[in-house]
Amino acid sequence: MTEAERVSSTGARTSGALDHMSGMVVFTRVAETLSFAEAGRQLGLSASAIGKAVARLETRLGVRLFHRSTRSVRLTPEGELFLARCQRILGEIEEAESELAISRAKPMGRLRVSIPLVGTLLMPVLSAFMREYPEVQLDIDFSDRMVDVIEEGLDVVLRTGDAVDSQLTMRTLGHYTHLIVGAPAYLDARGTPTTPEALSEHACLQHRFSRSGRLRRWRFVRDGESFDIDLPSTAIASAVEPLIALAEAGLGLASVPDFSVRKQLADGSLVAVLRDFTADRIAFSALWPSGRMTQPKVRVFVDFLHRHLFPGATPALQTRVTAPDSAPDRGRQ
Repeated sequence: MTEAERVSSTGARTSGALDHMSGMVVFTRVAETLSFAEAGRQLGLSASAIGKAVARLETRLGVRLFHRSTRSVRLTPEGELFLARCQRILGEIEEAESELAISRAKPMGRLRVSIPLVGTLLMPVLSAFMREYPEVQLDIDFSDRMVDVIEEGLDVVLRTGDAVDSQLTMRTLGHYTHLIVGAPAYLDARGTPTTPEALSEHACLQHRFSRSGRLRRWRFVRDGESFDIDLPSTAIASAVEPLIALAEAGLGLASVPDFSVRKQLADGSLVAVLRDFTADRIAFSALWPSGRMTQPKVRVFVDFLHRHLFPGATPALQTRVTAPDSAPDRGRQ
């Protein structure tokens, strides 16, 4: 085939595809209005042009799509099947155009975010986000309580662990692990534990879950097996920040998320111990109400957190989370 023939063939295929698409638009408008004249009025065509377009479509498909009389127009069974497909295809095209338009929109407006109590450790990242997107106003609720995302009008919820409840869109931003840390002065005075069991002789700074009132167990692994042990409670707090402060003051050892003590580990004010025995891997995710499109302010916020909290991590694809038998708690996280 010559170059001219290839160009002609490509042009013919393109023209045919456009004819098919315009035929689907005309057919769908007639099927929805059940009137050639009304469909023509909406599309800016004459009733005669609409009739000819439908006739060409029926000839190409080899089926009748409408039963016509002088008084009425109604779909044939084949027409009803074809209408369902056409509506889906045209709807997806419209959605794609809308998503492209909204992706180009400027992020702005109030962004209501629910963040767990550990979230105050994210303040440097949140501050950086505010500097980069000054037209987005953050409205942050620091809480570990179960929130109703939809009823409370929240835009984004950040949560640790496995997502439960609800019909929400979820994106896993990354994973973190817990580290056991202590100040150099504490380790010099009390010694560095070399096994998890040795912690029974140390001052342990414990985290209590505010919702359940239970202490978070320190998880360990040995020879591929996970286990925990009973530990003393020198101090207990329902937030991570006080535990870090107490550990920096040399008052004990704390088990905290690795991202919460990056600065302290880097400057040497805290030292991680028992690294060979700590190997938990916990998801940190963003969730928001499911919809056809993600608002620009939500999209840039989630992307920003991923880049700055978990650099190098590959975020999980957006998915819809549906917990079985959780209809009464729809939208809760």
